[in-house]
Amino acid sequence: MERRKALRNMGLALGYTVATPTLLSIMQSCQNETVLEWTPDFFTPDQGSVLTKLVDIIIPKTDTPSASETQVHLFIDRFTDQVMEPQQQDFVKMSLGRFMEKALKDSNKEKAGELTAEELEPVLAAALKATPENQTKNFEAIQQYQEAISEGQEALLDDTISRFAFANNLRGLTIMGYKTSEFVGEEVLAYLPVPGEYIPCGDLQELTGGKAWSI
Repeated sequence: MERRKALRNMGLALGYTVATPTLLSIMQSCQNETVLEWTPDFFTPDQGSVLTKLVDIIIPKTDTPSASETQVHLFIDRFTDQVMEPQQQDFVKMSLGRFMEKALKDSNKEKAGELTAEELEPVLAAALKATPENQTKNFEAIQQYQEAISEGQEALLDDTISRFAFANNLRGLTIMGYKTSEFVGEEVLAYLPVPGEYIPCGDLQELTGGKAWSI
């Protein structure tokens, strides 16, 4: 039960925990890389194209950069490749595949790389649209599926739940990667590179103007 609570609270379908230095190391490697034509490490080129469009649907460009402009898609690809266990990677492949199948069917297209943001957005919105009760049921089904796979048993997961798992996990990773990026950490969040006076209790509005602290 504690693990299920952790999954719901984190908003991630895979249930992993990662130390902050690991996140910063991966994001730093992405920030230092000049990308003219991106070749994913884990995903296929078509999957990478879909991923790039999806992260920008989740965090579009406004008065701050979009997710892809801060290299979040590289972060997710590298995180999946370097941090996730093989079983988690298999789950990502499966759930992403179900997501793309739905998008291709709805758009009457054959290649995932041809999918546009306008075609992907309703699939993402539908996958994330779930009542709290249904979310709990979804996480329980995901938990049972993963436990069965871990025990070497044959397991099936409903297509709708698979798409929910992918979309929910992607949203969590996108937000995590965006908040870990150098630009957001220094320009959007409250940033204090050299710690100053320790204030155990203080009003966030007074201390940072209402901004959350950067990592």
